[in-house]
Amino acid sequence: MVLEVIYVTRHGFRVNWIQNPQTGAYQTNVPSPTGIPSDPPLAGYGVQQAKQLAEHVVKLDPPVDRVYSSPFYRCLETLAPTVEKLDGRGLGGGEIRGDNGIGEWYGTARFDHPSPGSPELLHKFFPTYSQTYKPSIVPSRNGETIDQLHDRCAYAMSRIIADLDAEEAKPKAVLLCTHAASLIAIGRVLTGYMPEDVNEEDFKPFTCGLSQFVRRSFPSEREEGRVQTCDGDSIPKIDWRNGRGVGGGWDCVLNGDCSFLDGGEERGWHFSGDESFMTGPDNVSDDLDAGLGIKGAVVGEGADNTGIRDGQSCAKL
Repeated sequence: MVLEVIYVTRHGFRVNWIQNPQTGAYQTNVPSPTGIPSDPPLAGYGVQQAKQLAEHVVKLDPPVDRVYSSPFYRCLETLAPTVEKLDGRGLGGGEIRGDNGIGEWYGTARFDHPSPGSPELLHKFFPTYSQTYKPSIVPSRNGETIDQLHDRCAYAMSRIIADLDAEEAKPKAVLLCTHAASLIAIGRVLTGYMPEDVNEEDFKPFTCGLSQFVRRSFPSEREEGRVQTCDGDSIPKIDWRNGRGVGGGWDCVLNGDCSFLDGGEERGWHFSGDESFMTGPDNVSDDLDAGLGIKGAVVGEGADNTGIRDGQSCAKL
């Protein structure tokens, strides 16, 4: 048996911060537990969302066998109640595997973007955070283009899927917690669907919403072979476009479901053209997504959680 189901969620409502797009300096009125200004905790509302997510996840079928997360604090805090409930039922594998490959996306810049806390530091806050797991890839600190983000997520997901397929315990389902842009990219590389317009509203990254992907094929041997190890800044190319998808391809059967959240669909996001900090002082946009430094738009409510192309209204975040 190989991995059959991938569940993906986005972190809950977080505390905001302000960034100077010229220098990369971050400021926040709420101290980050890790001491990294761009690594905020959840807001109180996000904590409640995380608890509601946990109540829902423990009822999933098939149940969650492994848990992966972006190593940023807000994702780990979102997963904490879920992992506790899973562990109480003998599920989830007893640990969170932090993987930078499904971490935050920052646009290209001349300065260094912040990195998450070390495994040792994060383990102090989240005792189930693995100190031995090795991330599939670490993104460039100078940021990425939109294409590079998709290539990074394709490689990371290929590695994660191949590693889970190879486990003796044969996990059937995995839960990932990530960020808005990365969630969209993960949906695209799993299904193999890359829209002509990158700004298309396809996969829905509502806070603490849940998407589910089911594997299309179950090869007796890894269809892509042993995934090449990433060496340095060069990301090995994975052939996922044109409907192929990574790891044999996956179908999206649930897209940003928020039916279990009291507030429903909230804080959606989609790409909105600008992917770079490489701007002059007169070109700084007033609709930069706080914490990303890229343009983003909130998507409207009332979406069909099983579809991926039901156009929605947009507004500034």
